Amino acid sequence: MNAHAAEIQPEIRPQEGPQEQFLGTVADIALFGGAAGGGKTWALLLEPLRHVDNPEFGAVFFRRNTIQIRNEGGLWDESEKLYPALAADPKETFLKWDFPSGATISFKHLEHEKNKFDWQGSQIPYIAFDELTHFSESQFWYLVSRNRTMCGVKPYIRATCNPDADSWVAEFIAWWIDQDTGLAINERSGVVRWFIRIGETIVWADSPADLAHHTMIDDEDNKVPIPPKSFTFIPSKLTDNKALMKADPSYMANLMALPLVERERLLGANWLIRPAAGLYFQRGWCEVVDAVPTGLRIVRGWDLAATPKIETNDPDWTAGTKIGQDADRNYYVLDHVYDRLSPHGVEKLIKNTASQDGYGVKISFDQDPGQAGKSQIKNLAKMLAGYEVRSSPVTGDKVTRFTGFSAQAEQGNVYVLRAPWNKRFFEQLEKFPEGSHDDDADSTSRAFNELAGVGKRRIPTAPPQTIPLGH
Repeated sequence: MNAHAAEIQPEIRPQEGPQEQFLGTVADIALFGGAAGGGKTWALLLEPLRHVDNPEFGAVFFRRNTIQIRNEGGLWDESEKLYPALAADPKETFLKWDFPSGATISFKHLEHEKNKFDWQGSQIPYIAFDELTHFSESQFWYLVSRNRTMCGVKPYIRATCNPDADSWVAEFIAWWIDQDTGLAINERSGVVRWFIRIGETIVWADSPADLAHHTMIDDEDNKVPIPPKSFTFIPSKLTDNKALMKADPSYMANLMALPLVERERLLGANWLIRPAAGLYFQRGWCEVVDAVPTGLRIVRGWDLAATPKIETNDPDWTAGTKIGQDADRNYYVLDHVYDRLSPHGVEKLIKNTASQDGYGVKISFDQDPGQAGKSQIKNLAKMLAGYEVRSSPVTGDKVTRFTGFSAQAEQGNVYVLRAPWNKRFFEQLEKFPEGSHDDDADSTSRAFNELAGVGKRRIPTAPPQTIPLGH
């Protein structure tokens, strides 16, 4: 580069604070997340520029769909303000930048789950996810397997997002988030941790040495430590972005004008806030007890599904909730089971649960419309010979059916027996009706409404051959 060119070379650098911290981390994977307007997109776009003099370097930015890439103020729009300063040549049709050295930066979508397989065999030194919470967990981890290269750049991944309490990302970064407030723990911002995966479980540690006792067999039949990956989370907020605050001081007012939930997410960077959380249920409405009265009328209500969980789906759950009612019309949630199973697995779960509950517990099912629904209930009744099985067609929407239980809980008439399932049960009911699944609420509605006398219909079953002791 001649002296004149050096004089006019633009200075491109991050803002001090979290943006600079994000661009300075050495973690294999780093997430820059939190409030809107924190300078996340520009940080993501700046990161690969350190490698664009490498002719073999290539970066790929992912957004969930192409429209989001092309949106006003989105990735492509912002890249047009930045990359021409380095003499990059845009190929807008392909959403790609070619740099003078031969390095490239591309923008791609993963609109459908199957699109991840479009990258089979790829080698991508730098992968960037804009709004990571929009991607499925399986899409992210599959692309991690594509993060490799022979170009001399150590492969790494960077991502940004706004908070989403119901995303897989919220669970993944839980160590960096205060689980009481939903806010980032300032002292942990940028702290690098290490992880490995054993089966389906992510195992975290503060250093690779702390994971060294987890071993694998290498190509020479030697036991060696499972190689770990490093990760960090760096939170951001609007006030970190001094450039935006100066250029558009009204943006703070825009965020302040949002409804509570979105304001907490996009301005407060709250990772626990949920849409309509607590509108129909709050765990504080129910007293958790260690014992329940005797002589309860008890019903197990079921909400059925029949699709097992695999890597590429997010099926509904089969859920069964057991509720008792005392003489004073107080209600006791006694047990809750849930699983994602095949049709045969669902039948086995129902039968085993009935055996554990005993013959004194009524069993209630929703009956789907049409002959198929009738046949399903008839088959279940045969399988549950000796138990009192009830069913009724579904009437009204899910919220209406849940309202009775919700009202009793709010009045303090619902008690919950202390057990390991409590936490998930509360979480799912607090999400209702905005959560991705409502099976737990539906099974609770079914049990409660059966006890309350809504939609009763007894399905006769054959008497049992024997009644086990204790039942």
